[in-house]
Amino acid sequence: MTSDVLIVEDEDDIRSMISGILEDEGYDVREAATSEQALDAIRARKPNLVVLDVWLKGSSMDGIELLDRLKEQHQNLPVIIISGHGTVETAVSAIRKGAYDYIVKPFKADKLIVTATRALENARLRQENEELKGMTKTVNQLIGSSPIVTQLRAKIGKIAMTNSRVLITGASGTGKELLARLLHEHSSRAIGPFKAVNAASMVPERVEEELFGVEGGDDFDVKTGILERAHNGTLYLDEVADMPMETQGKLLRLLVEQRFQRIGGRDDVQVDVRVITSSSRDLNEEVALGKFREDLYHRLNVMPLVAPPLSERREDIPELVNHFIEQLAATSGLPAREIGDDAMAALQAHDWPGNVRQLRNNVERLLILATGEPSQPITLETLPAEVSVVRSGAASNENERMIAMPLRDAREHFEREYLQAQIDRFGGNISRTASFVGMERSALHRKLKALGLGGKD
Repeated sequence: MTSDVLIVEDEDDIRSMISGILEDEGYDVREAATSEQALDAIRARKPNLVVLDVWLKGSSMDGIELLDRLKEQHQNLPVIIISGHGTVETAVSAIRKGAYDYIVKPFKADKLIVTATRALENARLRQENEELKGMTKTVNQLIGSSPIVTQLRAKIGKIAMTNSRVLITGASGTGKELLARLLHEHSSRAIGPFKAVNAASMVPERVEEELFGVEGGDDFDVKTGILERAHNGTLYLDEVADMPMETQGKLLRLLVEQRFQRIGGRDDVQVDVRVITSSSRDLNEEVALGKFREDLYHRLNVMPLVAPPLSERREDIPELVNHFIEQLAATSGLPAREIGDDAMAALQAHDWPGNVRQLRNNVERLLILATGEPSQPITLETLPAEVSVVRSGAASNENERMIAMPLRDAREHFEREYLQAQIDRFGGNISRTASFVGMERSALHRKLKALGLGGKD
């Protein structure tokens, strides 16, 4: 997506020349002839870069004074100062006050283009550093090779390059934000910002302030909202069902017109934002209950995407576990451990109601509490009680039930439970189940039919 550049220059011909140079390079350009027009333009929407003349005849402020005002409110906004009467003192003063660079007129087009490119890249890197401060940058990737994940990966590839709105549904912990980030990273907006906000975590009274921003009485008494900061990028709204009804109406207007008003503001702010939303609740039910606007639901649900629960992709668990072990070993200093086949089978057999998030938390706990030498694999017997993921809650009851059965019934009961667990573990794949349990595929088919179980190839 293109960057938004504001040119503040009092001479019409020079302003038009600069606009032409930058427009030819693919930038979106706005113009202002005075400091007052510049303030109005910035108030309407914060640009990505300002090219500012020093003198500004006929304005209430010269360029250096306007630079001071800009840096008071928008410290990280890159500003390039230009002047036809350049002196060392003026250049030093501008740089000290926060200007990115100083260019003396007349200048060559190449000089302006290179300086503008560097200023925008510097601002982008600074923003990334702020967002990643205290965090380890990880590559977003969808781990797994099961059919359901393979299909999901292909669907993301098709949807990403469109500008369509996407509604991601799925239970908590299934990785809905990861899917949203992948959609952004594989889109034409990848170089633009990705802003994520959880509607459920925001104080209801402050949802609109966070999304749309606030205006006060003064020209620079403006707090930009997440929508404005997501200009030319992607806004991800998690748990959108928790958004107040009044805010839903304002979000609907944004989707229709790509414009909104800040709280206390009079003028519209126009943005170019792709909106991706998610919910762990059924929005159709929320609409039927009158808790969610039907017209907004249809606007959001242009492209539906489902984040599958871990129970539907158990065959991905070994790959996920190994990925988490490598990740945790690299970021936390915990020794990487090998998971034995029996322990891995137990992990695959577990229901994981908290999905991938719960699995990752348990892997981390497993590495912290594991006993023995790091070179020794973690087996079912050495799994610490605190991180045991075998379905032990009903074990004692199952034992009591089986003790009361005749041997034949107990054997059949065990076989049914055992084979069902293996079928679940291998995602219903009969061939892989047969290979693991040591049976011929046809024999396993007959056994499953006799026990009233089923699977798929």
